[in-house]
Amino acid sequence: MPFTDVVLTGDYEHPLLGRKEIRYPGYHELAYLHPNVFTPDETVLEKLEVDKGEKYAIVRFVAWAATHDLGHKGMSLENKKKLVESLGEYMKVFISSEDDLPPNLEKFKIHISPEDIHSALAFAHLFVGESGTMASEAAVLGTPAIFMNQKRFGCIGDQIMYGVLHQYSESAIDQGLMIKKATDIAKGEDKSIYKSNAERMLKDKIDVTAFLDWFVCDYPSSKIEMMKESSFDFHRFR
Repeated sequence: MPFTDVVLTGDYEHPLLGRKEIRYPGYHELAYLHPNVFTPDETVLEKLEVDKGEKYAIVRFVAWAATHDLGHKGMSLENKKKLVESLGEYMKVFISSEDDLPPNLEKFKIHISPEDIHSALAFAHLFVGESGTMASEAAVLGTPAIFMNQKRFGCIGDQIMYGVLHQYSESAIDQGLMIKKATDIAKGEDKSIYKSNAERMLKDKIDVTAFLDWFVCDYPSSKIEMMKESSFDFHRFR
C-alpha cells in the first residue's frame, strides 16, 4: 500500500482502503469471465464424457494450507463421501481436489486441463466446494454455487444478495444443511433461476477487462477523471 498511487477494488462491501482507493462495479472474476471476454467451449463435454444437457456437478476440496486458511478445517472426510454419494444419485460428479483423494473418491477425480475448468463450470448443473474463487466463478457463469467457509468475503456476500450463491459454515450442523441443499438442487431445482439472477447481476456490473484497459492506457488522466467526478459513468464498460 505505501508504494501504490491507486488501489482499484470492487464496490461490494469491504473495509475501506483510504484516499488511494477507487471502486468499480464488478468482481475480479469478471476480468476473465464476463460474457464480453469469455465464451464456454462445448468441447469440454466430450472431455468429461457427458452428453449435452446431461446434469453433472463439480465438487472442489482445498488443502487449507494457505495463510488465509489458518483456523479452518473444511469438510470432514465422512461428509465429503456423503456429499458425493448424495449427488451421485442424481447426476455425475467430478471432484477437483488440492489434496490426494481417498480410494473411494479417487474415481470421481476430474481429468481435464486447467484451462478447461471454466467451461466445465459453465455447463455444470451445480458447484459445491471449499474454494471461494471457484464458487464466485460458478456464480458469475450462472451455475448454482454452494460455498463452505466460515468467512464471508466481500464479493461472496454480494453474490448471495443476487441469489446466485449459497454459503454455509464449516460447523457439523451446517455441513449437513449444505449437503441437503446441494441434494435438493441436484434432484430438481431448476438452474434457469440462477441463470436469470446472474444476468440481472451482470447488468449491474462491468466488463472489468475493458475498464482496466482504459484505466491503465489512459493513466494518469483516467485517475484524475475518476477522482474528479463524484458519479463516474461506468456505462461505457457494460
